[in-house]
Amino acid sequence: MAAQILAVGIFIIMFVLIILDKFERHVVALACGGATCLLVFGAAMRSFTAFWETLSLQNIFTLEFWYEAGTATESTNGINWATILFIAGMMVMVEGMARCGFFRWLCMTIARAVRYRISLIFLTFMLMSFVLAMFIDSITVILFLVAVTVELAQLLKFNPISMILAEVFCANLGGSATMCGDPPNIIIGTSLGLSFADFVTNTGVMALISLVVVVAYFYFSFRKELVADEGHVVDTAALPTPQSAITDKRGFLISCVIFLCAVVMLITHSQTGLTVAFIGVFIAVITLLTSGHSVLKILRRIDYKTLLFFIGLFVVVGGLEQTRILEMVAGLIGTVSNGNVMVMVAIIIWGSAIASAVVDNIPFAATMIPVIRSLSAATGADLSVLAWTLAMGTDIGGNATPIGASANVVGTSVSAKAGHPISWKRYCTAAVPATVLVILISMIFIFVRYL
Repeated sequence: MAAQILAVGIFIIMFVLIILDKFERHVVALACGGATCLLVFGAAMRSFTAFWETLSLQNIFTLEFWYEAGTATESTNGINWATILFIAGMMVMVEGMARCGFFRWLCMTIARAVRYRISLIFLTFMLMSFVLAMFIDSITVILFLVAVTVELAQLLKFNPISMILAEVFCANLGGSATMCGDPPNIIIGTSLGLSFADFVTNTGVMALISLVVVVAYFYFSFRKELVADEGHVVDTAALPTPQSAITDKRGFLISCVIFLCAVVMLITHSQTGLTVAFIGVFIAVITLLTSGHSVLKILRRIDYKTLLFFIGLFVVVGGLEQTRILEMVAGLIGTVSNGNVMVMVAIIIWGSAIASAVVDNIPFAATMIPVIRSLSAATGADLSVLAWTLAMGTDIGGNATPIGASANVVGTSVSAKAGHPISWKRYCTAAVPATVLVILISMIFIFVRYL
């Protein structure tokens, strides 16, 4: 009982401190992870086994961690090193692409292709945000896309806020379509042994259907602003060319090839048996080997704080697993739903969406994975259906507020630094109706297709 109280207390403190945003979240997660090790595993449980299982270092040295000869298996409890290594590898690849000017070139090329018409830039940038976020972390997509949007806004003389809001939403929506697009999906996929193809054929279909509705919603919501912005006369001949964005032609071509290799490896990893941990490490090594004198620059630009945040988070959630708190939560959901899978799906998708709107969706997803695993074991519900439900709830629910997902925080921060602050009222007015629409579409889709 003492171990359970301590585990829950540390978990609540971590969430509150993350919401208050007084300290950097990686510091909070690591401190709470350390407290879990000392107080829960040490003082209360006096169990080195619980500590070692949560640390999960032994998994890295097994063949199955790098290569799955047969059917994918579920990851053990504790720190999900596959998620951490994969995200680190993608960070290295993206920094290599950014160094060569890939993202700026892509944005400028599309803007030029639509002849710098504001309404067409608005539509194409939403689609580009969706597609890029399917393969690249949504945080990175928004970081570069918002920066280029602000630059174009200065050149073409329009207010970028409505475009930024739509880009952020579509990045999170695109991230929900694949296993590697959004951090919650990476955690869900690696924890439950789901492949890239599994996500594309399930959450990907939901995301694609929702995209049609979302694009129409944002276009008609901001139509008056777009029409007003079209009235400004700008000399497009004086605008910088897309080629000027490329800082290293050789590196640009190499980074494009590496990116295509990463996509192919992810799409085929269930057939080849190569795990996402292997793919992440392989792509990182190839990027660094082909970066010449820029290796140290790339390594310095990696977001180590996010990786440390994941490690601390997994330890805290491991405390809840080892003390069986999450089994109790699963039992409560099973009791409330009375074994009815439709009620269970509704509780998970709306509960996840509401929670992810208030707190960062990454820790919430990590917390809920053991819950849906226990639910499936106790009630016989299909674990994969619960996984798609959790993925859409956390990915899309995080869209509703400026703090619900990391991409939202990055997008609004970059916009504010550029002189275009986005208030909570402005953000929520645009994002909440779209979030409700997508959650409804996803829930109906799950009911019709799976139940």
